[in-house]
Amino acid sequence: MPHRHRHRHHRAVGAAVAATAALLMAGLSGSASAGTASVGSAPTAAETLRTDAAPPALLKAMERDLGLDRGQAERRLGNEAEAGATAARLRLALGGDFAGAWVGGAESGTLTVATTDAGDVPAIEARGAEAKVVRHSLADLDAAKARLDRAATRHDTADAPVWYVDTRTNTVVVEAIRPAAASALLAAAGVAPSLARVESRTERPRTFYDLRGGEAYYINNSSRCSIGFPVTKGTQQGFATAGHCGRAGAATTGANRVAQGTFQGSVFPGRDMAWVAVNSSWTATPYVLGAGGQNVQVTGSTAAPVGASVCRSGSTTGWHCGTVAQLNTSVTYQEGTISPVTRTTVCAEPGDSGGSFISGSQAQGVTSGGSGDCRSGGETFFQPINALLQNYGLTLRTTGGDDGGEDPGEPGGTWAAGTVYRPGDTVTYGGATYRCLQGHQAYAGWEPPNVPALWQRV
Repeated sequence: MPHRHRHRHHRAVGAAVAATAALLMAGLSGSASAGTASVGSAPTAAETLRTDAAPPALLKAMERDLGLDRGQAERRLGNEAEAGATAARLRLALGGDFAGAWVGGAESGTLTVATTDAGDVPAIEARGAEAKVVRHSLADLDAAKARLDRAATRHDTADAPVWYVDTRTNTVVVEAIRPAAASALLAAAGVAPSLARVESRTERPRTFYDLRGGEAYYINNSSRCSIGFPVTKGTQQGFATAGHCGRAGAATTGANRVAQGTFQGSVFPGRDMAWVAVNSSWTATPYVLGAGGQNVQVTGSTAAPVGASVCRSGSTTGWHCGTVAQLNTSVTYQEGTISPVTRTTVCAEPGDSGGSFISGSQAQGVTSGGSGDCRSGGETFFQPINALLQNYGLTLRTTGGDDGGEDPGEPGGTWAAGTVYRPGDTVTYGGATYRCLQGHQAYAGWEPPNVPALWQRV
């Protein structure tokens, strides 16, 4: 940020902190009361995102894969919801200084927010977060990563298959099987050495195809994948899944081999997204199949921050949990490069492709690919669900009644249920203007005044 703007910027940050001091989230302390609001106060982020709706199957998988007990798992989900809201507000307040945010600790009790300006530290700490002063802004890192994406369209990246923005180390990381391949990619992209770090990896990521599954589906009576999230498009019901599972026009059958539907759209490589329209024999429900056949309800699609817990449901390996490692990631498979995807520490195996990633009760994305397995451990990449919904004009099926297909009408404005909003988007509602804090798909009941974790009045 140029020097002439700094004084004005810090006045804005101070004003934002002062105006919202009363709304500071208690969840970051890791206390048992995280996410509890007093009577008559605005709902907390944990209440907005229904972290109390996390089913036993999801909590049990978090206990197993993250080494938690039940209370820790419940508190972690509440803390992560509060951290996401706090980080979003600080991102808005810090502007060009913002350099990323992440949660840490067994219960995600610590939120760290990075900035390029030491003058922002009091504002960050006033929000209950830890501050880290770094050299590069998130905008600079994202721009460098975008140059790598463009360079990858002209160069073979098979030996440098993964690159991403790592906010924890304030660098763009290229993971390579051959270091020379990473150096060539960085040189072709014109990314300065001060911005980048090269790490070694031994496995090539792959897409996950063709094995058995509980909630599986078959493509053209041959290969298998996993259903992602049930969706609607107007009155048409269907489900979201991975693009590499099938091309537009391909027919699907369910795990019971009953005729199911047809791929309506599919993108792969570039992105890894698709959706299937089902016939009248099938009904889209607001659930993901959990351990032991239990239903895991989906209440929204608010994106989880780096470090947050995330669980995956797939037809081969069932429920497994881990954490969000990086958000803005590119990965090269044999078929081509996919970007942007989210990288996680969750394991997966062939046949899990297309399956659901969920954090608490918030849909995150559909399984794309990865490396390793669920015996020795591994990594997995998912296609974010909000981009998929927006690309095809789909509405996520959620619990709680109206799935967001209709605007409730009065008091009017540009906000509309069913719309996918990204951080920074602005809308009007009830005569006021609001700015989106966290990416999500809107639905009735999530009008801007009702969800301060997602919208800030400006």
